[in-house]
Amino acid sequence: MVFYTYINEGVFSIDSVRMKFGIGASEEVGFEASRLGLKKVLVITDNNLIQLSSVKKVIDNIEKYGVSTIVYHDIEIEPTDESMLRASQWARDKDFDGIITIGGGSVIDHAKVINLLTKYPADIREYINKPIGQGKPVPGPLRPLIAVPTTAGSGAENTAVAVLDVKSERVKTGISHPYLRPTMAVVDPLLTVDMPPTVTASTGLDVLTHAVEAYTAKPYYARPKYLSPADRPVYQGANPISDVFSEKAVEYVSKYLRRAYYNGYDLEARYYMLLACELASTSFGHAGVHIPHANAYPIAGMVRDYIPPDYKVDHPLIPHGISVVLTAPAAFRHIAPAVPERLAKISQLLGVEPKSMDPRHVGEAIYEAFIRLIEDLRAIPRGLKEVGYKESDIPALVEGSLKQQRLLAVAPLNVGRKDLEKIFRESLEY
Repeated sequence: MVFYTYINEGVFSIDSVRMKFGIGASEEVGFEASRLGLKKVLVITDNNLIQLSSVKKVIDNIEKYGVSTIVYHDIEIEPTDESMLRASQWARDKDFDGIITIGGGSVIDHAKVINLLTKYPADIREYINKPIGQGKPVPGPLRPLIAVPTTAGSGAENTAVAVLDVKSERVKTGISHPYLRPTMAVVDPLLTVDMPPTVTASTGLDVLTHAVEAYTAKPYYARPKYLSPADRPVYQGANPISDVFSEKAVEYVSKYLRRAYYNGYDLEARYYMLLACELASTSFGHAGVHIPHANAYPIAGMVRDYIPPDYKVDHPLIPHGISVVLTAPAAFRHIAPAVPERLAKISQLLGVEPKSMDPRHVGEAIYEAFIRLIEDLRAIPRGLKEVGYKESDIPALVEGSLKQQRLLAVAPLNVGRKDLEKIFRESLEY
C-alpha cells in the first residue's frame, strides 16, 4: 500500500472519453452526433479511406440523422506541422459546430489540431510541447469531436495528445492538453478488417509498447506534489488502474495480434486487438510512455529511404508503430533492473518465462519475447539497419531522443546520453 506524504503526489486522475464499442457500433455515429446537438460537422478522413464503402456508410449514417457534412481527406499518413497547418487553414472559413473523424491516429491527431487552431488561432509552435515548442496550454474547451477509429494502434480516440513531425527539425513531438481529448469514441471492429498486414503489425506493436511502457512507468506517487491540480500533467505515472488495463492489453496482443496479421478477416482477433488498443490507450494516456516512444520520434523524423510494404505512399516513411518497436526490446532489457517484477509479468504474458527473478534473466526474457513476436510478424524490420540507419547515425538519434524529456522523465530510472547510445547500438540489428 502507498501512503500519502506531504512531499510526494498522492492523487492520480482518470479522464477517459465516453465510448461506444462493438461490432456495428459505427451504425450509431449519426445518432450520437444528433444527440450532441450537432447540425454541421467536418468529417476528417484520408485519401485511401474515402474510397472504402465502409467509410462512405458512416458518412451516410451521419447525414441520415439530419447532420450535414463537409468532408476533408487530404491527410498525410504520419502528421506533420505543415499538413496540420494546411488542414487548419482549409477549415478556418468553414461553418461547422463539430468534427467527426473516420480513420487512424493520423486522422484523429489532425482533427485535434484542426479543432484547436480553428477555435484558438495561434502559431502551432506555441502549443507544441517544450523544448521544441512553447508548451502553451489550450485556452479553453473545444468543439465536440467524435472519433471513429479504423486502426487498432495509436488509441488517439482516447487520449489528450496529438503527435506530429516538425519538418524543419526532422523530429516528432506532440501537443498535450486535456481539452484535446475527443468528446466521444465510436469503436467498431468491422472498420479494422481492411487493414493490410503491415499496418496491422505496426499498429498492433504500438498497442503493445503503449501497454508495457505505461506498466513500467515511474509510479505516480514517486513524483513531487503539485502546487495546484492545474499543474498535474497528462502523463502522471503508473497507477493501479493503468496497471490492470496494461496487463489485459498485453494478454490480448499476445493471443490475437498474430492471428489478425495472418488473417485480416478474423473478426474475433480484430475485436480483441481493438479492445486491447482501448485498454492500452486508457493506460498510457494517464501513466505515460517513455524510452521506446522517445526514441521513435527521431527514428521517424530522420527517415532515410525506407518505404514500408502495404502503405500507399510515394515518399520515405517509418510508420509510428515500427519506429517505436525498433528499440523496444533493448529499451525494456535496459530498464529490467528497475522493474524486474513488472517485466517478468509482461514476459510471462507474452509466453516467455524468465529463468529467475534476477534482473539479467528478466531482461533477457523480455528481449526474447519481443524478438519472437517481431520474427512472427514478418513485415517488421529487424533492427535500425533494415530501415537505413548506421552506427554513425547514433549520435544524431540520441540528440533527438534527448529532446523528449517529457517522455524520458516517465521512465522508471534516469536516462542519459550513454543509456540511449547503448540502446540504439543494441537495436541496430537483432
